[in-house]
Amino acid sequence: MPDGETRTARSEGRFGQGFLTDTWYVAALSGDLKPGKLARHELLGEPVLLGRSRGGALFALRDICPHRAAPLSAGRFRTEPSGTETVECPYHGWRFGQDGACTAIPSLVADQAMEVSRIRVRRYPVQESQGLVFVWMGSDLAEPDHPPPVFPGVVGGAPRLVDRIDFAAHIDHAVVGLMDPAHGPYVHQQWWWRSSKSQHDKAKRFEPRDAGFAMVRHEPSKNSRAYAVLGGQPLTEITFRLPGLRWEHITVGRRQVLSLTCLTPVTATKTRVIQLAWSDHPAFSVLKPFIRAGARAFLRQDGHMVDLQNQGLKYDPTLMWIDDADRQAKWYQALKREWIAHRREGRDFRNPVEPAVLRWRS
Repeated sequence: MPDGETRTARSEGRFGQGFLTDTWYVAALSGDLKPGKLARHELLGEPVLLGRSRGGALFALRDICPHRAAPLSAGRFRTEPSGTETVECPYHGWRFGQDGACTAIPSLVADQAMEVSRIRVRRYPVQESQGLVFVWMGSDLAEPDHPPPVFPGVVGGAPRLVDRIDFAAHIDHAVVGLMDPAHGPYVHQQWWWRSSKSQHDKAKRFEPRDAGFAMVRHEPSKNSRAYAVLGGQPLTEITFRLPGLRWEHITVGRRQVLSLTCLTPVTATKTRVIQLAWSDHPAFSVLKPFIRAGARAFLRQDGHMVDLQNQGLKYDPTLMWIDDADRQAKWYQALKREWIAHRREGRDFRNPVEPAVLRWRS
């Protein structure tokens, strides 16, 4: 699409329709799942039980007992005489292994023949990486064909910042809102960040990355005051990757800061946002309360704007997107279409993003 040309999109229809499958979603933090505990989650509109056995093994099952639909997460762990651990349904005591196979139906008597192991609940592949719990939401029961992403800059031990909020929005609107480069002076007005009166022309170079794109490493804008607390000469790179991962990796000499935002669809109208930050920079020790307060304010300002936007979206208006400020939103749409196509056609993913320099004022 030529520079300066506009594009319209319905707030539903192609934009806001469905969720990507055959990919990893961040469901929780590793520390959320304690040994011997069960937790109910909802991902892409599906109930998912996340559990960690007493031995530390992590597993994920569909959180519906096939007998009477009670949530298995409301049950308990049970240690069998063999030493294996099962999940016991709270309604009738049906027990299921961590692979989803039924291991026992207590109401059966000795002469009632039934091949219990043929009864199964769906098992979701799950992996832990860099302190995050990823669940594979597949379109079928096939195993994952690629690992979860690995992020740069996970340094300094545990995250220095953890914040969570639910946006009342489809993941498409949540993603586009967080990657939007032009809303800062209007939505995020703080004395320590920037003023609405401080707006500069920006020109940033972008290039394709694995299942996404990046604003390549550059010096932060002069009207972004928060970078000043890092001292030195900070350089930053901002990356987006499907299905809903955005991270900013800042380097100041040998020191690093990683700010990671994980967006996971709960339902068609709710998106869970987990914000994390790691750093080995001393500023994160000295100024941790202020950094935490600032990050919380940012997310809640974005959440408030989502609520305001919903007042208009309920009328299903036509949306107008312009170059260059909305090019990232268009790339996101193109990336989603290509992801769906390459899975359907059984071929390699072909990134539709072309290298470009985008210009806007903010």
